[in-house]
Amino acid sequence: MRFLGHLVITALALWVTALILPGMHLGDDGAPLLTQTLTVLGVALVLGLVDTIVRPVVKLLTLPVTCLTLGLFLLVINALMLLLAGWICGLLGLTLAFDSFWWALLAGAIIGLLTSIIEAFVDTDEVRERA
Repeated sequence: MRFLGHLVITALALWVTALILPGMHLGDDGAPLLTQTLTVLGVALVLGLVDTIVRPVVKLLTLPVTCLTLGLFLLVINALMLLLAGWICGLLGLTLAFDSFWWALLAGAIIGLLTSIIEAFVDTDEVRERA
C-alpha cells in the first residue's frame, strides 16, 4: 500500500511539473485521458525503480563530491536519474523527455519539492500504521 501511495504521489508531481515546465515532455498531449494517465503512472513506476536501484549506488560513488559541494550535487544526481528514467521510458515506448540537462535539473528540483509537500500532507507512513 505504501508503494502504491508513493507511486501516485510521484505521478502527481511529474504531471504538475510537466504542466509548469515547457522543456519537459511527458506523454502525448493528443492522447485520450486514460492513455495519458497510464503513461504518467508508467513513467512514475520507472522513475521509482531507477530511484530504488540505481540512485543509492550513484549516491555512494559520488559521496566525496556531494560532501565537497555541501549536498548541492544531489540536484545533479536527481537530474541524472530523471534523464536515465527518460531513456528507459523511451525504450519502453513511454514519453519522458527533456530539452536539455538544465530542464532536467529544474524538473528534479521541482519534483522533489512537490513530492515532499504532498507527502507531508498525505503522510503515507501514518496511514499505513493506522491500518
